[in-house]
Amino acid sequence: MATTMVTLIGLVNRIQRACTVLGDYGGDTASSSLPTLWESLPSVVVVGGQSSGKSSVLESIVGRDFLPRGSGIVTRRPLVLQLHKTESGTQEYAQFLHLPDQRFTDFSMVRKEIQTETDRMTGKSKQISPVPIHLSIYSPNVVNLTLIDLPGLTKVAVEGQPESIVNDIENMVHSYVEKPNCIILAITPANQDIATSDAIKLSREVDPTGERTFGVLTKIDLMDKGTNALDVLEGRAYSLQHPWVGIVNRSQADINKNIDMIAARRQECEFFATNPDYRHLAGRMGSEYLAKLLSKHLESVIKARIPGIISIVNRSIDELEAELDHLGRPVAVDAGTQLYTILELCRAFDRATWGGRIYGVFDNQLPSALRKLPFDRHLSLQNIRKLVSEADGYQPHLIAPEHGYRRLIDGAINYFRGPAEASVDAVHFILKELVRRAIGETQELKRFQTLQAEIASAANDALERFREDSKKTTLRLVDMESSYLTVDFFRKLPMEAERGGNPTANDADRYTEGHFRRIGSNVSSYILMVSETLRISIPKAVVYCQVREAKRSLLDHFYTQIGKKEAKQLAHLLAEDPALMERRQKCAKRLELYKSARDEIDSVSWAR
Repeated sequence: MATTMVTLIGLVNRIQRACTVLGDYGGDTASSSLPTLWESLPSVVVVGGQSSGKSSVLESIVGRDFLPRGSGIVTRRPLVLQLHKTESGTQEYAQFLHLPDQRFTDFSMVRKEIQTETDRMTGKSKQISPVPIHLSIYSPNVVNLTLIDLPGLTKVAVEGQPESIVNDIENMVHSYVEKPNCIILAITPANQDIATSDAIKLSREVDPTGERTFGVLTKIDLMDKGTNALDVLEGRAYSLQHPWVGIVNRSQADINKNIDMIAARRQECEFFATNPDYRHLAGRMGSEYLAKLLSKHLESVIKARIPGIISIVNRSIDELEAELDHLGRPVAVDAGTQLYTILELCRAFDRATWGGRIYGVFDNQLPSALRKLPFDRHLSLQNIRKLVSEADGYQPHLIAPEHGYRRLIDGAINYFRGPAEASVDAVHFILKELVRRAIGETQELKRFQTLQAEIASAANDALERFREDSKKTTLRLVDMESSYLTVDFFRKLPMEAERGGNPTANDADRYTEGHFRRIGSNVSSYILMVSETLRISIPKAVVYCQVREAKRSLLDHFYTQIGKKEAKQLAHLLAEDPALMERRQKCAKRLELYKSARDEIDSVSWAR
């Protein structure tokens, strides 16, 4: 069982490491509706006030000097410390996430790099940053753990710090310890009243039952003579569900003498074993015991959380696969497949192109435009008299002023060119808008901006050709009405003239107001007949020349050109947005991580 659980703890560590590499730490994932895999895994957060001994506790657990030291705020960025237990006899080394290709075997250089990386983010100041530093230590002398060291809680801002730093640090620490999978390592100095402990105060807020809190009492060896920490260590001063652990860290003199951690651990054991106050507690005191205690607790926590972790992993896999489908799979490199892909994308665009707005042009816009034509002005008495007189020339007409009629009709029919062209342009605009919208809404095309632009250009070129053809056809319909007037219309005029009076009346009668009114009425009737004809024939021409052709052959020319392109040109058309490619790559890597995690968790779970 122990071997299996150690394997599981190591697996959790590996998954957490992979999460940090992929940026899956802190919630920045595609599976936004779920907790991150990192958040579903337990980790230990080290909390304490400034100079409480946090760094010394971490170094005792690791067995190495590697953390910056000094007065005031030394830890100014979260340090995510992942301990990986290796085979006995292997060399210890450290590795930073921001320097993945560099291994540190000199731990004094680890300290220097932590300081350098902190300064890089905060400058050489006393300010803090919430951006974590990720450090992995591989050693046969550690247990598999993930520890997160946070800036020490403080009560006042010192020179060089903003006034908000007290709240900033507390809010940062709070954001870590409030997570239900967080194990809180609350560090409190023994020479401080437990009632004033910043770490205990904060842990009580987020973990009032003490279920997730481990109390660590440091600086026991620095207490005044005649006093001891038994009330705290035995749970009388402040009770937790887990036992308090006392730690004796190296003194500054020991550090100055370069006393190594092995010797420091021996001294710590001797202190508890030989001190009469703590001798009965010696078996559960010290940094080695603390590390084993945390590891054992992690075993039980991980064991209990496995079903929930697997559930999160499975749901995340489903979401990631759905996102990959949404983003589209990578494009093949061979020309034949690329050509097929382009044609399929074009067909997807074709299916999304059409809508019902065109009917409104023919049902509302065209009839309204026809009604608004200025026939009243054109057929005013003054204009009729003018045009008829000009048509007669030096010899007045005998029966009906045919030339005058023709000029009046030609002039009126010419007005129909405007609504005809406007109908063509209105449908063209709608078709262009439909193309634009269809390109934007065709999910398969969103990956390929170059192909989008090419299809848009080809479609718009085709629509321009259809518009020109449609305009020629509709204007030809108007011109046909001018070129041949309906014969029956002229045949009725003499009969109407006979019914209205003597057709051979003198010339003076032919130029009376009533005569011109009859001419205007006759022309108006004819124009009304022509208007009704064009109201029906113009939509037919527009639909035939534009809408029908757009549906049938919008991309025909584009298809012809595509078939002539070489592999390099096809690949250029299928070039993707770099941001989308990066997003897909991250999504694919994250999916690989989650699937690998599921397989490994399943295998270890079955081994239990």
